[in-house]
Amino acid sequence: MRLPRGEGMETAGFIALKEVEKTFFLGKNPVPAVRNFSLTVEKGELLCLVGPSGCGKSTLLNLIGGLDRPTRGNILVGGTDITRLGENELCLYRRRQIGFVFQSFNLLPQFTALENVELPLIFAGMERQERLRLARELLERVGLGERLLHRPTELSGGQQQRVAIARALVNRPAILLADEPTGNLDTASGGEIMALIKSLNEEGITCIIATHDREVAAYAHRIVVLRDGAVVRIEEL
Repeated sequence: MRLPRGEGMETAGFIALKEVEKTFFLGKNPVPAVRNFSLTVEKGELLCLVGPSGCGKSTLLNLIGGLDRPTRGNILVGGTDITRLGENELCLYRRRQIGFVFQSFNLLPQFTALENVELPLIFAGMERQERLRLARELLERVGLGERLLHRPTELSGGQQQRVAIARALVNRPAILLADEPTGNLDTASGGEIMALIKSLNEEGITCIIATHDREVAAYAHRIVVLRDGAVVRIEEL
């Protein structure tokens, strides 16, 4: 399937957002979540979006990840304008390019760690033996080789987030999007998760993290400070 390119547009950077806006409606009342947002992210960068609740961090992750569409503007990933993709193409983009990690883990409680990680590969049509091999491999990679058959309720918060990261990586994404990945964790567990994300970034995965925590942001190459859906400043680290 051929994906649309961003003809005639500036495509510097692996990810390029150009004059992106997103407006939601409460009844008939418009609520701007992202305002005239432009940014480029280089391949292999670790970037943090920082700001208080309601500043547009999660909305930007959803737009980059293809979970939502902008009201205005363009988003290019590897030269492909994802704002022009149809629903099937967008699904393919998410499956091939994006790994999502959420604050609330989003694990299925009735499934084991192994089954949770295996799940995206079922939808990808992979044979069971290969699915299990890859899921086991990734759980071992995140330090849970001895917790394969444990269900989420039998795991600590930090362990559940490791399962979620393994699941996000199972399709070998180029981009990891993490929304407050340490928000439900204690300080020690949060530090372990950020060290893991940092090591994944050093292996070449482009990581974009939404956080309000300056200790988390300190792991980044750049920090984009947001307020009311707009950029306040960009800090180089």
